[in-house]
Amino acid sequence: MKNLLKFIKKNEKKETDGEAKPQSKETRRKRIRLFYKTLLISLSIFSSLALSGWLAVRSLMQPPVIPEQVMASTHDMDDAVTAVATAPPEDDAEPPAEEEDEPPEPIDENARKENFYTFLIIGTDNGVNTDTIMIASYDAEKTKANLISIPRDTYVDADRSVKKINAAYATGTLRGGGVEGGVAKLREELNAIIGFVPDFYVCINLRAFRRIVDAVGGISVYVPMRMVYDDPEQDLHINLSPGMQRLNGDNALKFSRYRMGNDQSMTITDYKRIENQQAVIRAVLAELLKPASILKIPEFIDIFIENVKTDIQMENILWFADQFLKVKDDGNLDTYTMPTTGTSSLPFYYEYLDEAEVVKLINDTVNPFIRDIKAEDLDIKGE
Repeated sequence: MKNLLKFIKKNEKKETDGEAKPQSKETRRKRIRLFYKTLLISLSIFSSLALSGWLAVRSLMQPPVIPEQVMASTHDMDDAVTAVATAPPEDDAEPPAEEEDEPPEPIDENARKENFYTFLIIGTDNGVNTDTIMIASYDAEKTKANLISIPRDTYVDADRSVKKINAAYATGTLRGGGVEGGVAKLREELNAIIGFVPDFYVCINLRAFRRIVDAVGGISVYVPMRMVYDDPEQDLHINLSPGMQRLNGDNALKFSRYRMGNDQSMTITDYKRIENQQAVIRAVLAELLKPASILKIPEFIDIFIENVKTDIQMENILWFADQFLKVKDDGNLDTYTMPTTGTSSLPFYYEYLDEAEVVKLINDTVNPFIRDIKAEDLDIKGE
């Protein structure tokens, strides 16, 4: 392309030079034809290189294989215990019964929906605190994604004094398991309240969040109220005006974290904060789906490698990224919050799940099994 531009400028100079000889109409036509021919060749070469690069990337893409679950559902574990407890000793085994017509094959309780994937998404600070816990699903057959936010104060029947779901990751991590230990503990406790173990996990820290928002050039979000809050211990200072705002990474993070003002006025509930977080996620996705973001793929990869922990393999990440481009129409991504019945009093302010509504929401959105998940599959404690 540089040589082409030099060629054009050179000829323009000749045409404007007083000593240059006037060109015939035929000469001008030849030069115009040569210009367009050179342009087409250059564009063809550029397109071929771009296509080759894209084909090379596509050749690496592979849909993931669902990993073997590290634990069965609560229902399956109960069945296994019952079967062992009631099995007769080998010495007292009854003689085999006479052969009869074989009964129909039972339904496989763990039969999966085809091309249906589930994810545990964890948002952490620079330590072990998990302010954001989400369960997501992607149905590749329908190009449909669902996202459920779980309130961080959700009550779980855990083996510790503080029985909040957001303490699970810290417990697993601080007991010596690191990130993998934290994820395993959180998966275990989520299994009890959603009825399955998410296939994959993605753990994102605050630095990644800020960098992603900045990489897409900021996001447009409606700030519903004046947000002013200062916490010197966390070096957190929030000062946002109400109305439609274009937020950079730092302010988008502050908007997502805001709970109350300095004088404890202008307080919002944890549910409202979840709504704000979901609004930010939608705004980021909207920016990522713009054509200009394709040019920033190397930067996104750099952010991902440095700040995101996951058990998804790179070839599968590329496949999911390609699928992500299909989840862009209204209605292809829905967000929800786990339904609760109310909040407890001091000292912990637990959020208690609404069992019937949880079962309905899970089956309508993220359940990976062909069968419905039932209340008896779960271990949800009421007030």
